[in-house]
Amino acid sequence: MKQVLAKADAERAMGNVFAAARGRLPGAGPVPQIRARAFELYERTGLPHRRMEDWKYTDLRALIGEVLPLAPRPDAEALARAKVSAKQVAADQAVKLVLVDGIFAPELSDFGRLQNEVVVRSLREVLENSATAAMAGLVLSTTSDPAISLNAAMATDGLVITVADGNAVKRPIQIIHVATGLSASTFTRSYLQLGKGAHAAIIESFVPAEGASGYQANDAIIALVGDEASLSHIRVAADASDAVNISSAIIAVGAKAKLDLFSMTCSGSISRYQGFITLGGEGTKLSANGVNLIRNKLHADTTIVVDHAVPHCTSREKFRAVVDDCGRSVFQGRIVVRPAARKTDATLTTRALLLSDQAEADNKPELEILADDVTCGHGATSGALDDTLVFYLRARGLPEKDAQMLLIKAFLGESIEEITSENLRDFVAAQAEHWLQAGR
Repeated sequence: MKQVLAKADAERAMGNVFAAARGRLPGAGPVPQIRARAFELYERTGLPHRRMEDWKYTDLRALIGEVLPLAPRPDAEALARAKVSAKQVAADQAVKLVLVDGIFAPELSDFGRLQNEVVVRSLREVLENSATAAMAGLVLSTTSDPAISLNAAMATDGLVITVADGNAVKRPIQIIHVATGLSASTFTRSYLQLGKGAHAAIIESFVPAEGASGYQANDAIIALVGDEASLSHIRVAADASDAVNISSAIIAVGAKAKLDLFSMTCSGSISRYQGFITLGGEGTKLSANGVNLIRNKLHADTTIVVDHAVPHCTSREKFRAVVDDCGRSVFQGRIVVRPAARKTDATLTTRALLLSDQAEADNKPELEILADDVTCGHGATSGALDDTLVFYLRARGLPEKDAQMLLIKAFLGESIEEITSENLRDFVAAQAEHWLQAGR
């Protein structure tokens, strides 16, 4: 009975948050109605909870209880603090596009370094322009996942990026999400469309400004990758130690295309990255990799669903977790092979390294094979550092801490080395190195 009353109270509170925010949410024409329908879809379940199979390890109803009020629009002081944080995480040679407290900040961004073949607009600009009423579908909830439905209802801003057919974006585009406030929520939603034969690399970074704490971030990116196109998407979440980050990626891939994904979570209190990838064209290759770096009481969840909808596609997934103190890492990976998807070649491996007796790793790899003539496999392991290898390195003069550090780096390298771009690989490796050094 208490549980039912608590759920009812939470639903009323969320209804009040949505009602209070509606005047600030951009959208002309049919957009407000689409938002309302998305919120109704969210209300059917409310916050994700353990009785939902895909959320059984990350019960947001128990972990956070409620969604915080929408963050206020950043003022000059907030933008100044955000500028410092954005500069600290900027990737070498990347074009920066900065979102502060869920609002695009053009004054902190590098528009001038983009090629003419790349069109970038803010989601707010697109939704508020009545001439682009056909773009109302940008806030359409495309899945039944409650976190994505809530994002569709509450998104305040984001980026709409279009790369024309045959164009190769020379510089990586880095979307930097900066939180500056206290005990508030942000909702951002971005769209990426790569035309036929186009090439692009996207980095997403989540960071706090000085003084930011207790915030909740809900982000979604929807990408359409055209035939023969190539996309690299790197996500690094380094939020405040008491922050919540729920990020979703919905990606549809055409024929003979290439998609490289990498996600790393290294800070925050509760983090979930969920990816829904549909391989909808023959001859496509997917490489999806990730790392959870967890200490203290961080709860980090990575959930990836790969849908092989057509024949002759290849997918490789490799995930690693290093868990210390009382941290908890969750990895759920599901590969679905549709009845028509013959000659599918798909593998999934996940490994967790536990550095303390209190550390926890939940690994759940799944195969759902509905076709014949496929090659599919999965595996999951977890355990501590090998004492024999530590002894071997110490016998050759390395201090114990250095020996452990070397083995952890090699373990993480199994996933990080899958990043094909040297610049992006170095960027991610530097973030991992910072986390390792902070724990020494």
